[in-house]
Parts: sequence; structure tokens; C-alpha cells
Amino acid sequence: MHRKYLALAGVLCMAAVTAGGCKNSEEDTVKNIKIGVTLYDQYDTFLSEMMTEFTEYAADKEEDTGVAINVEILDASQSQLTQNEQVKSLIDKGCDVVCVNLVDRTEPTTITDFAENHDVPIIFFNRELVAEDLERWKELYYVGADASESGTLEGELAADAFKGNPSMDKNGDGICQYVVLEGEAGHQDSIVRTEYSVNTMVENGVETEKLGYAIANWNRAQAQTKTAAMLTQFEGKLELIIANNDDMALGAIDALKASQIPKEEWPGVVGIDGTDAGLDAVKNEEMLGTVYNDKEGQAQEMLNLAFAIATQGDKSDIPLIDGKYVRTPYYKITLDNIEEYENRQGTVD
Repeated sequence: MHRKYLALAGVLCMAAVTAGGCKNSEEDTVKNIKIGVTLYDQYDTFLSEMMTEFTEYAADKEEDTGVAINVEILDASQSQLTQNEQVKSLIDKGCDVVCVNLVDRTEPTTITDFAENHDVPIIFFNRELVAEDLERWKELYYVGADASESGTLEGELAADAFKGNPSMDKNGDGICQYVVLEGEAGHQDSIVRTEYSVNTMVENGVETEKLGYAIANWNRAQAQTKTAAMLTQFEGKLELIIANNDDMALGAIDALKASQIPKEEWPGVVGIDGTDAGLDAVKNEEMLGTVYNDKEGQAQEMLNLAFAIATQGDKSDIPLIDGKYVRTPYYKITLDNIEEYENRQGTVD
């Protein structure tokens, strides 16, 4: 299927075949459902690509089932207060289910309380809330992956590269000197991805030395600025850059390209997400590897769960864990298997 990139500008709506009301009625000849979505940041590359998949799966589902599906996607612009109001608005408009990519994973109470009071299920996704908060009401769900798995796989990528490429050890001391580009300060995924990636390197026989770290908020431009500063600070010493996501890894690569360092002397760079640009960087041998976060799988599982909830259908085919969680696996991507995952993207030039 040809994948089109959608510009998520404030509000993105995919209109259903029939306008009608948002809630189902027994009198409807063709059922109509409405799914609301709110994103923490529309400019997040992974989320943008995932929403492209989500809306296309919704269109396919509509065609397959004859149920008209209306999807409305809102951007919270990194404001939890804005997102709280968006959820209220979506519920007031009559959404059958709302999918929430939390701005602040520790502050879901306003959303969950309002949803429970109006009996509208919530599917949280990608940014996992605290487990106790998901147990507050039976109609709260989560779709996403396990951050510890991504960190483990990233550490394996880095360890394999360091052990298999003697030139990475610039000073020949057998120790990997590294820096970390972290997402948000105090964010669970940032903490877990960093911890597990470094610990996995050690468990795989690589002695490590942390030279420094920088908070780059999952952002490519910020990562470029922070990396440029660390390249100057640790001139000639830096052997590996561990980034919590591909956008920050790409920012590091931007800084390396802008530096006077010859490509063959670049430190290794690893990332997480497997975005289109991240895959290109692996293919171009600018990134050692990335950990593929299955946006297609997450989009499809979230759409299937939302559809089952909205139509009061059967959830038996949805791989729910403890009746609450849908987990998708991560995959390591290197130059050796890049073509497999380019095909998985489903893009056609």
C-alpha cells in the first residue's frame, strides 16, 4: 500500500463516509463510530508516522466492515492542561473512545476521571502511565512497547559494533567512552532506555566510561546543538553516542556532519524507533543501527481495540495482557537487515 505522509496541523480529521452523529444508534443502517486522538506533540517524528498508519488502517477497516469511522486527531503542543481540555472536548463531541498520548505520564487523573464520569473508554499509547493509574477504571487501556526491551536491544547493537570494529576504540584502551542523548528529564522511557542500554553493553563484555550526557527532549535540533558542544568538550575521546530515539541520533549525525571530523573517525551512533530518516541513516552507514519501534503494529492494534470498544465487539482477537495492555515487540536493525524493515514500512517511491 502506498503510504502518504499526513501534515498534522493542529487538527487532523478523517471524515467518515456518512456524516451523521458520533454515537451509534440501533436505528442506524450503517453504523458510525468516532475515535478521538490527542498527541503530546504533533512534530514528534515517530508519532507522525504512526498516525499516518492509524488513519490508513481506519480507512481499510471502514471498507472491510461497512462501519463508518471518523477520526479526529488533536495536538496538545506539550501542554497537559491543553490535552485535558482536548479530551473533554472530544468526549463532549460524542467520541466513542479516545486515544491519548500523554504529555505527562504522571498526570492522567483529570482525563481518567472525566472519561469514567462520562463512560468513555480511554486508550493510552506510546507514553506509558503508571500501572496503578491504569487500574483506576476497567475501561482504561495501554498500547505500546516495553522501554526496557528497547534499551536492551540498543545496548546489544552498541556492544556488537564495539567488539566487532576495533577502529571504534580510538585510544586502544579496550574501554568504550560514550555520551548519552536523553529525552525528557525524569521521563520513564529516557531513564529506562539509558539504564538498560549501558547495562547491556557491560553484560555483553564491553567495559564502559561515561564522559557525559545531555537532555535533548527527543528533538533533533536540540540534539545537534548538545552534540556539537560535547564534540568540543571531549575532542578526540568520544567513541559512542547513545541516543534515546532516532531524532536525537540524527541530530548527533547533523553535528558530526557540520564538524571537521572525517566520517571514518566519527564516533558510533545508535538510536531507537526505526523512523524513515533513521532507517536511511543506517542504510547510509551514518548510524550503526536503530531499534525498530513497531509503529505499524501499534497503529493496527490501537485501531482494532478502539473499533472493538466503539462497536461493543469481540476483543478475543486482540492480544490484551491482563485485560489492559497490548505490547508490541522491538527489533534490532543494522545494515545487514535494513531492507527487510524498509519493506515493512510499506512505502512505495
